[in-house]
Amino acid sequence: MKIAICGKGGCGKSTTTALLAKALARAGKRVLVVDSDESNYGLHRQLGMERPKDFTAFFGGKENVLKDMMLSNFAHKFFDGPWSLSDIPGGYCGEKNGVMLMASGKIHQANEGCACVMNDVIKQFIANLQLTKAEFALVDMEAGIEHFGRGVDNGVDLLLMIIDPSFESLRLSKKIQELGASIGKPVWFVLNKVTGDTRQAMVETVADSGKIAAILPADPQIAAAGLTGAELTKHCPDIQELAQELIAGGLV
Repeated sequence: MKIAICGKGGCGKSTTTALLAKALARAGKRVLVVDSDESNYGLHRQLGMERPKDFTAFFGGKENVLKDMMLSNFAHKFFDGPWSLSDIPGGYCGEKNGVMLMASGKIHQANEGCACVMNDVIKQFIANLQLTKAEFALVDMEAGIEHFGRGVDNGVDLLLMIIDPSFESLRLSKKIQELGASIGKPVWFVLNKVTGDTRQAMVETVADSGKIAAILPADPQIAAAGLTGAELTKHCPDIQELAQELIAGGLV
């Protein structure tokens, strides 16, 4: 199953991605985490890995990828057929305890151009990726909804939107539900950083309370790890339940 994890900046996409990947791996699944956020420099640390080389570099780097796209009027195909997890070239993917990590690419310096080329490569990769029933791919999207406009979500099976206790995040849930429906993808919500004071308001305000896949409480230990860039090692019962629901196929 291929799952896009999305939401506004700071809602906890990467944290949820890392925790969910580890929970799925503990359940015996092989998991690929795709870091599709060009401005995220911490996901690899949450997984306890070194950051892999930009996957865009496998195709010659940003300049060459852009040149190929322009020469083909933005119709260049970077893949000539299906890929499996075993086809990901060495150096472009790390692995630890059943969790693999690859990164589409990062913005490394000023004036180097937009992230469109990296998004096109990863869009095609997701579309061509074929998984077995024992494999999962979690795609950690960049903040906001631009990835919908670029078509990155077209190749996934499911969208998980992470929602934090903020007006902006809750309002965005309706838009993401609409965008998911427009491309025929189921959208489920994960309420994050929830306290006793915010739970009821979040449940009542989210776009569809019947599509809440999990409610994750605010956790000081996880917050502390995020502050220091430490690996996330805590076992979260709510995340474990979400993993089991995904394994059972209950959200698609």
